[in-house]
Amino acid sequence: MTATTLDPKTALVVVDLQKGIVGLPTVHPAADIVANSATLADAFRAKGLPVVLVRVTGGAPGRTETPRHSGTPAADWAEIVSELGPREGDIVVTKQRWGAFYGTDLDLQLRRRGVTQVVVTGVATSIGVESTARCAYEHGYHVTVATDAVTDMDGDAHRNSVEKIFPRLGETDTTEAIVKLLG
Repeated sequence: MTATTLDPKTALVVVDLQKGIVGLPTVHPAADIVANSATLADAFRAKGLPVVLVRVTGGAPGRTETPRHSGTPAADWAEIVSELGPREGDIVVTKQRWGAFYGTDLDLQLRRRGVTQVVVTGVATSIGVESTARCAYEHGYHVTVATDAVTDMDGDAHRNSVEKIFPRLGETDTTEAIVKLLG
């Protein structure tokens, strides 16, 4: 792992830490992921840097071999967990696909603010987080993933993303190290 660098205009992008998802069984406790993401969000806000809270309310219509969840979700399913906000000035993005860029105005929101780098956290490591990190990389952003602020329902998928995919998309580091870089 190389030393992580943060650009002066870096945004935090928190993926799918919402009431209907944080209760799912994950490899690392969701409470820890929420706490680390909240620590990062507070540090970014204190520096006047953008905090993006992403929530999912739909899914792609294509066929899959994995069964889809059926039934009606709880009324508060898509609400961002209270530990994160949203707070005044935060950007809230509602997505219908895995990644936070597809079909949303996230790229526009970041470019308007002069953002050149994103730090990504959230659930699930191999789905929403990885899709968002890949798309950020493809859009030309520097990407950092806070590895202790992501988790997945599948341990092997989580490890593959953290060990094999994220280092090819950018940098990885811990919440503590990223907060320290923010000064």
